[in-house]
Amino acid sequence: MQDTSPVVSLPISPNPVPFTIAHRGLSAHAPENTLAAVRAAQRIGCQWVELDVQLLGDGTPVIWHDNGVRRCSNNRGKLAKLDLAKAKALDVGTWFSADFQGERMATLEEMLALIGELGLGLNLELKVNRGRDALALVDTALPMALRALPADRLIVSSFNQEALEAARRLESDAQRLRLGVLYEKPTRQWYQEAERFAAYSLHVDWRRLKEKRAREIKEAGYQLFCYTANDPVAFARLWPWGVDAVISDDPSLFEHHLPGSSHQRP
Repeated sequence: MQDTSPVVSLPISPNPVPFTIAHRGLSAHAPENTLAAVRAAQRIGCQWVELDVQLLGDGTPVIWHDNGVRRCSNNRGKLAKLDLAKAKALDVGTWFSADFQGERMATLEEMLALIGELGLGLNLELKVNRGRDALALVDTALPMALRALPADRLIVSSFNQEALEAARRLESDAQRLRLGVLYEKPTRQWYQEAERFAAYSLHVDWRRLKEKRAREIKEAGYQLFCYTANDPVAFARLWPWGVDAVISDDPSLFEHHLPGSSHQRP
């Protein structure tokens, strides 16, 4: 398959996490949450990727976002009804492009091996869809991630507070496990929640973030990540608020729109 991914040169962030994180891998140029998307992200110079993990019906942790497989495969049905053999029979690439025909659903084990091989950082979202068991997901997926990656190359995030609680119980050392609290819009109790989970970062929908809240988060000492932004010009006003990183389907769009870029535009 010919690689048509853009080549970029992104400025280095002064923080432990780079300014850009590839959302579900390089999902603008490859099928989301696949090994191919992660390889594509690494090829264009991305240092970190964001991926979703949940469990199949047989308890196997896989890299997948939706509750079902219809949107991103050649079949339909609930993820909770699939075992590994049935999941691996799915083509999860052709829906995106014929160039990715035959791409298979990645297990967490396979993805962690690739992340390690490529030397990438990982923001792993514990995806707890309706009716799924948050504790089972944490108990299965988190130890695998902690074994596979050093602490400075792993952030585990979730919208689900039960999952965050379970993750912190499993690893109480905030230096060993960096947790990210996901919000569409931070609640009024964001500070109490961040303290409760000994959080490292807050991850917020960039369209719903206000300057006052952003500055409060930064003054409290937390990393601030914004998702999922693909318009660097519209996003530019957020950088002065103290935003540390943007999660984007295509980080190459931000090449000349990042703090410290020699070609940064207003």
